[in-house]
Amino acid sequence: MTAESLNCPNCGAGVASDSTQCEFCKTRLKTMACPSCLGLMFIGTQFCGHCGAKTVQASSEVTENLGDCPRCRVPLERLQIGTVTLRECQRCNGMWSDVETFEHLCQTREEQSAVLGFVGDRNLKVEPKSTISYVPCPDCKQLMNRSNFARASGIIIDTCKKHGAWFDANELPAIVEFILKGGMEIAREKEKIELRDERDRLRDEQNRQAAFERRFGSKNAFLDGDQAGILSFVRKLFD
Repeated sequence: MTAESLNCPNCGAGVASDSTQCEFCKTRLKTMACPSCLGLMFIGTQFCGHCGAKTVQASSEVTENLGDCPRCRVPLERLQIGTVTLRECQRCNGMWSDVETFEHLCQTREEQSAVLGFVGDRNLKVEPKSTISYVPCPDCKQLMNRSNFARASGIIIDTCKKHGAWFDANELPAIVEFILKGGMEIAREKEKIELRDERDRLRDEQNRQAAFERRFGSKNAFLDGDQAGILSFVRKLFD
């Protein structure tokens, strides 16, 4: 991404968009995207320099007792984007969300746009993981489960059933984009198909069971392991 000239939100001096600190007032700088036009700006800027829209403010600050990054083991910082409160690792750019916040984010289009505008424009370079690893929950320190979000997105996230979800760099914007593109509807349709197929499979199994009992009687319903194995082989002959 080509660097462009932006204004420091503290002193107004012109600063390159890829700068991390204003050379004039030494303010720490971090870019975000305007939720309206996705134009680049610094966090703290009141109005977008591209379209003039009032910005959704995002702030990041160190707060005690937020737990450590599951990957880097460094303290997490609170990240506020509009009404969404997350925790962020400044080293690896991973993010933590509690259960309630993540559910709210998945259901609210305005929050999705704000988060995508802030997080999605950073174009982070992430090194591919060479091995699969399970990481601890920042709150309870128990190893989290790994799951494919919505079972259809291809985005593997780490979840603690009690406390929330951990997103490695770029995973949260990828999930938001998946939702905005109708991914949840696709996932629901896939789930319906799987449920219908499972019902069909159970019905077919029940029909085969009934047909077998009509032919051989029901007295063989309860058999030991060896007999059950033989019975299974016999049933296959008549399937």
